[in-house]
Amino acid sequence: MTHAVSIEHVSKIYPLGNTEVQALHDIHLNFDVGEFTTVAGPSGCGKSTLLNLIGCMDTPSQGEVYIEGKPISKLGDKELTRLRLDKLGFIFQSFNLIPVLNVFQNIEFPLLIQGGFTSKERSDRVMELMDEVGLRAQAKQKSNELSGGQRQRVAIARALITRPSIVLADEPTANLDSSTGERIIDLMKAVNKSHKTTFIFSTHDPLVMKHATRVIRLRDGEVLES
Repeated sequence: MTHAVSIEHVSKIYPLGNTEVQALHDIHLNFDVGEFTTVAGPSGCGKSTLLNLIGCMDTPSQGEVYIEGKPISKLGDKELTRLRLDKLGFIFQSFNLIPVLNVFQNIEFPLLIQGGFTSKERSDRVMELMDEVGLRAQAKQKSNELSGGQRQRVAIARALITRPSIVLADEPTANLDSSTGERIIDLMKAVNKSHKTTFIFSTHDPLVMKHATRVIRLRDGEVLES
């Protein structure tokens, strides 16, 4: 069976002045379709670097990352762009919403970039997702009029609007209080179950780890436990 993501002997080295920093060292991991997995560890352990490599936002210094069996090093710029648009969804701790757009428009935006949909098709899909994350009443509000939990729900809906098979979430509860964070994780867990979407989180939040089907612990760029 093809894994959602495979990482084979991946290392990542960043130049820093006259020295080098090894962010990841010989990582070998597989993520199955429909997993709800947490990559945990202290700041600087390599969590965000690992997500950036899976998300095709960076390239390994050594080794290979496979998305649904495709080696990303063999893909050209256009193919990588299509992969990110069609297969991957991203949720960030800072939400990364577009302030001049309202909730509906923020969620719709990836569909406009992806292309191939009529206005009605986009609207129907956005309204369906707004219902799913409980934001229909806030459709015309701008992001600065929303609470932190509401902004994160917009970010989740935006990540899901293209119906990606893999969602990458970088510290998604970091800027939320514990009760709001719990509701956000419950929402993503429900999406994971209903759509069989593969979720991969980076976090040091015990709340997120508690809900994960698997916890991968990193320390100093190496897998400590999986």
